[in-house]
Amino acid sequence: MEISSYFKPLDTSRFGNPGSRKQSLGGVIRKFLQEDSFPDCEGIHIAIFGVEEDRGSVRNDGCSAAPDNVREKLYGLRTAAYQYQIADLGNLRKGETLNDTYAAVTTVMTELLREKILPLIIGGSQDLTYAQYAAYQKLEETVNIVSVDSHFDLGASDEPLNANTYLGKIVLKEPNFLFNFSNIGYQTCFAGVEQVDLMEKLFFDAYRLGQVQQDLEEAEPIVRNADILSFDISAIRQSDAPGNGNASPNGFYGEEACRIVRYAGLSDKLTSFGIYEINPLYDHYDQTSHLAAQMIWYFFEGYYNRKHDVPLRSRNGFVKYRVAMKKEDQEIVFYKSEKSERWWMEVPYPNEKIRYQRHHMVPCSYRDYKLACSNELPDRWWQAFQKLS
Repeated sequence: MEISSYFKPLDTSRFGNPGSRKQSLGGVIRKFLQEDSFPDCEGIHIAIFGVEEDRGSVRNDGCSAAPDNVREKLYGLRTAAYQYQIADLGNLRKGETLNDTYAAVTTVMTELLREKILPLIIGGSQDLTYAQYAAYQKLEETVNIVSVDSHFDLGASDEPLNANTYLGKIVLKEPNFLFNFSNIGYQTCFAGVEQVDLMEKLFFDAYRLGQVQQDLEEAEPIVRNADILSFDISAIRQSDAPGNGNASPNGFYGEEACRIVRYAGLSDKLTSFGIYEINPLYDHYDQTSHLAAQMIWYFFEGYYNRKHDVPLRSRNGFVKYRVAMKKEDQEIVFYKSEKSERWWMEVPYPNEKIRYQRHHMVPCSYRDYKLACSNELPDRWWQAFQKLS
């Protein structure tokens, strides 16, 4: 991969010492420390890179300084009993214009994805999700995006691309390779009723903060269905993550955020993760950077516990359940993994929509199965059916 020219090495005085503890992440992650020593990505599973970009931020100038602060906390965390194959590529060289930075992120991600390496982006502002998605568009892959955010970031069609409008720009971008978008943790006081209605009309999935907190395990099938995870740190309450210009009193707790990204790491489908909007200017005692580092630690834990049990090519190792829906004159087929006990449901699709084949097996929960047994059509099944039909 010829991507080394896009990056500048890390500060050796800050990151060159792996630490006094041999069991720290700083001691096992391959790092870009000198111009002529770009990490060898052979055999690498995850590639971290920072994007020091905030020209697309909204009321959060200064979030460009986050990557090194998060690294400092991440490198000090202890390793677990895994054979980590992770490289830190350093920080992306900032483009002359914001569009130049987007193009660089897209190019780097495209190359990493081609090599089956999972890019982990430390932003920077959340509009970088647009560049994250553009890499899949370049590869002509139809994808699902999951955003953990208190807002929808749809914006108006005539507004410029920024952290509050990136989703609307993705929806309008042609050719379009977005199959589904899911939001986890929106707050109606920020999103507004009109945008909630618009999400429903687009057959996107939106889950209120209180709804998710009531049963956090129900968030697992949502992130299991994602190719891209975009996490806005302002989705976490200010008391747990003060380092954000838009932080608010309500939001996820820190441990809930760690659980959500661990679920994402566990997903065999997820192929990129971006964590955005961390701002050291507001970050008392580096609390937010430390939380982001722990979130990444839990993402690694999830990744190295993947079960590789998606029922797409083979149904071996799965228990099949057929549920006849009397009211809907429909049969729903469920699959339960004998390895992980996770659930999926099969959604039919027309033969001419073959490019959607990988999306017809929808992650779900035991609750969805019970709903179907009670003759209630699960929302997840219906929304996927609308997109596939």
